Amino acid sequence: MPDIIDLRSDTVTRPTPAMRAAIAAAEVGDDVFNEDPTVRRLEERVAAVLGKEAALYVPSGSMSNQIGIKAHTQPGDELICDANCHIYNYEAGGPAVLSGITCRTVEGDYGILDLSQLEDKVRPVNDHLVRTRLVCLENTHNRGGGRIYPIEKVQAISDWARKNGLIMHLDGARLWNAVVATGIPAKEWARHFDSVSVCFSKGLGAPIGSALCGPRDFITKARRVRKLFGGGMRQAGIAAAGALFALENHVERLADDHRNAQVIAQAVADTPGLCLDPPEVETNLIFFDVDPELGTAQAVAAALKARGVLVGATAPQRIRACTHLDVSAAQAERAADTIRQALTRLAPVR
Repeated sequence: MPDIIDLRSDTVTRPTPAMRAAIAAAEVGDDVFNEDPTVRRLEERVAAVLGKEAALYVPSGSMSNQIGIKAHTQPGDELICDANCHIYNYEAGGPAVLSGITCRTVEGDYGILDLSQLEDKVRPVNDHLVRTRLVCLENTHNRGGGRIYPIEKVQAISDWARKNGLIMHLDGARLWNAVVATGIPAKEWARHFDSVSVCFSKGLGAPIGSALCGPRDFITKARRVRKLFGGGMRQAGIAAAGALFALENHVERLADDHRNAQVIAQAVADTPGLCLDPPEVETNLIFFDVDPELGTAQAVAAALKARGVLVGATAPQRIRACTHLDVSAAQAERAADTIRQALTRLAPVR
């Protein structure tokens, strides 16, 4: 069998040789004492890129989001988010469990909310009601198929939130993809939010870590919450060196992932029994539905796995594929050919 092409997620990447060298050479100290020089360089660098006063390095994107929520709210508060967002679906009930707050979900258009859907969602001041406190957006949107939030919608929602005394948080795990796809700088996206979470371990290919960015006093509070959540690390520069290398070397190359995603998306569009959903692939995520006559998503994933291509079955008839640092252009072409050939053979004769 040829080498496996793993399209399950952009979290499966492995450090490049140059990144491993940076990790091996990392200066370290005790980060709980705020004495790790590599962590401090990373935090200063990502804060500058996002135009924020300060940043906090944390082990994961989920922890970054949940620290942000905890630091912004108090028990009995409410956050507003898209019904399919990561914070609500994939963080183990964190807002309720860790912060004692509720989520008010709104069904977006592949994860994208419009201001008109939010204007009546602020609870009135009443002792019987939760306090609406926080609006969380996700860019790019994972379950929305890697969609990019239109910047004008972000600005409109941010302006409305501030007029209503609400706080804005961005789950920007794949914000780097939005930056590269649109040419809009990270700082421009981030200025509409009070806090921003970004990941280094997805498209940028670092082995560990995310950062939470915002005002200095907010990050001081977030550092205490990180300790509460068990996220205080000691000689964390070993990991932070990989993240810093990724931030300085792997952002612009995300355009390669976007091009490779188009190659795979075209193969899906060409194959009877498969349907892209959303129909337009904007970044590095490809979601598609499987006609029941072709089989289940699990059956399709198994057929591709037998031919050396790994994808994720996310629902009985739905598949997710994701391009990343460890998928070359040649591998994307081979994965596309495999989809066309393997699944055409599975298609029923009409």
